[in-house]
Amino acid sequence: MNPNLHYSRSPLTEAVIDVRVALPDTITLETLAQIQAGQEDNYPTRKNAISVQGQLSFDPDVPPATGSRTHMGYRFVSQDERQVIQARRDGFTFSRLAPYESWESFRAEGQRWWLRYREFTQPKTIQRVAVRYINRLDLPLPLNDFKDYLRTVPEVSPDMSQELDGYFMQLRLPQPDLKAMLLLNEALIPPPPAPPTVSVLLDIDLFREVEPPQTEAELWNFFELLRQRKNQIFEACITEVMRELIR
Repeated sequence: MNPNLHYSRSPLTEAVIDVRVALPDTITLETLAQIQAGQEDNYPTRKNAISVQGQLSFDPDVPPATGSRTHMGYRFVSQDERQVIQARRDGFTFSRLAPYESWESFRAEGQRWWLRYREFTQPKTIQRVAVRYINRLDLPLPLNDFKDYLRTVPEVSPDMSQELDGYFMQLRLPQPDLKAMLLLNEALIPPPPAPPTVSVLLDIDLFREVEPPQTEAELWNFFELLRQRKNQIFEACITEVMRELIR
């Protein structure tokens, strides 16, 4: 299993770098808006980043459900709408939508914006770092067995019907050597219009909350480690038949 394979028909739909931080109390929404200054030619669109929280209550004297919306910061969207920066009160996120070119270009643009965020906000501490890679695997029909393409799948008892109309599976797998956690989500999702396929979401979310890196060198060295582990996990989840489909 080679963790550094390149696929010409990459199933990647979105790549994410995320850094959660604690900011000084003096940082305002106006401060976060200023991060876009001078970048409008390539990132012309600014949208509010809103956090929505809900609460359920079983007390007959209060409404059964309540919610709140908090303006956390801003989203800066690139001209082609394929790259999105989130500058928030609780952290920074850089997202790249398909087509994904390379880790090197993705990292370079993410680091460039992170340095702007760090310069404007002067975070007190980094609290969490993560990479997330969301893939859509299109399996051709007729599909006899998911195991022909995937090595990590739900197991249905042989005493039950084997017809599967949908599933959602989530695994939390500690990565002790990285002091990190893998959150692996897999599910059936709507397929593209053509050709006829079954589409599977493979969502690889690697994050560290225990003693996260604090310096620039430590942070980006650790992102390299997360990227390498992400590649290993992706390859561990698919079969050689799946590799042939995306080569």
